[in-house]
Amino acid sequence: MTDNSYYLKALLNNDAKIINSIYKNNFYKVKSFVLKNKGQQQDAEDIFQKALLQLAVRYKKEKFVIKTSFEPYLFTVCKNLWRRELNKSKIEVTKEGLIELRDDNEDIALAVLEQKRWELFNESLELISENCKKILKLFFAKTSYAEMVEIFNYNSETVVRQRVFKCKNSLKELIKKDKRFQSLTEL
Repeated sequence: MTDNSYYLKALLNNDAKIINSIYKNNFYKVKSFVLKNKGQQQDAEDIFQKALLQLAVRYKKEKFVIKTSFEPYLFTVCKNLWRRELNKSKIEVTKEGLIELRDDNEDIALAVLEQKRWELFNESLELISENCKKILKLFFAKTSYAEMVEIFNYNSETVVRQRVFKCKNSLKELIKKDKRFQSLTEL
């Protein structure tokens, strides 16, 4: 496995060979995701480019460490950017033609903040018990309570609801105790 800082440094140094490799190995997944979620080829290209720019800017500013492999991390950044883009377009449409011009730097800053929140969430999720981790992953994947009763061999959906509630609270407490939490809640 390649050190993830290798890719980040390549982005920072504008290393065409490595950046082309990143495109070749990752763009098709992002394109597929965007096309399946109300987007076009151009949207996918824009999102991918924004994600690479966001990673380069953030790495230049704070030399962060990616704790997973680079490809899934990049894909998550792209997914988050596309979801934000979709949400932004909903807001613009509902404001009846009033479109606010937004600064790209503000967009990048908000995307970085969102990514840091996602990292804190995932790191905290890894710290809770294995049972809670399984329960919450199924819950976040929108698995029904009835299915979870079967999977965990619980007595009822009420038991599942209680377990989900307790696990969510455990996760919430871990997140709140993290020293990064306060800075990630300020806007």
